[in-house]
Amino acid sequence: MTPRLLAILAFAAALLSGCGYNQIQINDEGVNAAWSEVLNQYKRRADLIPNLVSVVQGYAAHEKEVLTKVTEARANVAGIKATPELVNDEAAFAKFQKAQGELSSALARLLVVAENYPNLKADASFRDLQAQLEGTENRITVARNRYIDAVKAYNISVRTFPNNLTAMVMGWKTKANFTVEDEKAIATPPQVRFDTAPAAK
Repeated sequence: MTPRLLAILAFAAALLSGCGYNQIQINDEGVNAAWSEVLNQYKRRADLIPNLVSVVQGYAAHEKEVLTKVTEARANVAGIKATPELVNDEAAFAKFQKAQGELSSALARLLVVAENYPNLKADASFRDLQAQLEGTENRITVARNRYIDAVKAYNISVRTFPNNLTAMVMGWKTKANFTVEDEKAIATPPQVRFDTAPAAK
């Protein structure tokens, strides 16, 4: 390599570094990694649902409406292609978030119904699934919070000067984030209670 070529490469590297190109790339990778973890935890929850519905159905088959709502909500979530590109489409992201929120609500109703069936609450399989579901809901909350932080860092990097000039030239825009609306209801794991009162004699 000639000294002139080395000088040009060094200048180009300094220029890219100074315009925020590298930082935007780092932050974009952070968003992708955080999003992958969100999807991983949502998938873990979706995988638990068929077993949970099956156990509840064994004790409360006539609670058909609640069981159907959970199954439909899970199907709606599965029908959305949650690709990395989803975070760049605000409307698609909102649809994904809405579907996950509906699934959370359906699961919460299912667990409330379970409170009416002492034999179901005492079933070892049901208790294990409840514990796994609660753990998964907590992991979802943590993963969502990490994603929110990663998107915040990325969005700041593409909106602040001089990085915003680079972002404008490259066509990079801010990424969609979880909204505050119903955040508490969506992020709060369902209450799991194991306080069974002794049967009256």
